[in-house]
Amino acid sequence: MADVTTSDEWDVSAASGRRRRFTWNALLWAMVYPQRGQRIVPTVSGTLLIALALGIGSAAYNSANNILFITLSLLLACLILSGVLSWLNFRGVAWRLELAPPLRAGHEAVVGLGLRNRKPFLPTYGLWFDLVARAVDQGPPAVAESTITGKGLDLREMLAKAAKEEARGQLFLRERLDPRGVTRLEWRFQPVRRGRLRVELAGIGSLFPFGFLRKTLSAELVEEVTVWPAPVEYRRQGTAAARRTAGGERTARAGSAGDLQALRRYATGDSHRLIHWKASARSRQLLVRQLAAESAEGYSLWLRTDASVWPRPEQFELLVSFCATLAEDLFREGQLVAAAIDDEAPMPIRRVRDLELFLDRLAAVQPRGENLGGVSSPREGSMRGEGTPPTGMAIKRKNMLTFVPDGARGVAAYADGEKTATA
Repeated sequence: MADVTTSDEWDVSAASGRRRRFTWNALLWAMVYPQRGQRIVPTVSGTLLIALALGIGSAAYNSANNILFITLSLLLACLILSGVLSWLNFRGVAWRLELAPPLRAGHEAVVGLGLRNRKPFLPTYGLWFDLVARAVDQGPPAVAESTITGKGLDLREMLAKAAKEEARGQLFLRERLDPRGVTRLEWRFQPVRRGRLRVELAGIGSLFPFGFLRKTLSAELVEEVTVWPAPVEYRRQGTAAARRTAGGERTARAGSAGDLQALRRYATGDSHRLIHWKASARSRQLLVRQLAAESAEGYSLWLRTDASVWPRPEQFELLVSFCATLAEDLFREGQLVAAAIDDEAPMPIRRVRDLELFLDRLAAVQPRGENLGGVSSPREGSMRGEGTPPTGMAIKRKNMLTFVPDGARGVAAYADGEKTATA
């Protein structure tokens, strides 16, 4: 169900020069005035070395001692050599992000960082990479307010909330990257909530070669992925079985039982028992039998997101997770026909791709309308899943699952006015 998503091209470091024409003037100017995004800061040992060089330099000029001048030149040469080797270490290195969507809220996700050393002779050592994953706000941007004129602003609470929804990690290149070599590093983290997630490479740094200078580069490598709702546990009631119409009728919907409908190419996930070996041998490609399913009236899902019905954010998140989990389970059982959200047109669920599109929609859904009166109770008609289904729903009354609050924290699914499942 998941494909690996990678950046279209390898992103190269600013130290690589991006294939500019080489000139000695440009090289010397780059050493004196680095490009934007590059930062060189002396470490503790580098600061001591600079202080020692200043002391020896002062003593050499006051005493005119050649040995002190030679020592000063050696110390300065170490600093210059450290900067040159650090520049060569970064030069020719390219990277890209490799993601395997979809991600799940609360489940471990893996972000791959591909590295390539394009230098023909020199290896690369001792790099580290700072990665950040933060949620992308789905709503309208907040109005800019200062801390003086803003009312009801709690900066500590806002910063704590932002830090909670943000994941940071650091990857280290512990082995050398040979010339023309390629390697891959992995970062594991858990997305906090559903929605759009932005994964970015915040910076690259190195202490190579002597640890006197700490050189960091800024990166502009960003990927956005969708985080699906977290699966939840729920309990089904005795009436949660799809009904079948009498007469043994058949439908044109693809299924695993019934008469032969057609032959089609083999797709990933098809059962090997459905392969038509004679037709595959004649056509020299794998063909599977597509059967007409029995006329079982599968379920259709209708999710309503009225803020007056779902005033509590944690209960609304449970609703979305419950709907997503139930949709996946029904699809695996071959009982999911269609799904709809609010007044939108229903989505027929026939293939895995249709289910993925519905889960993508659930990942971004938000409460509709505003609840101005605080915590309110749902209307009497909503307690048993009553309402007008959207136009075009495949199953309007029979086997249509709707969701209503079950107490202060739970969620219940109703079909034909009967409770079928609770979470």
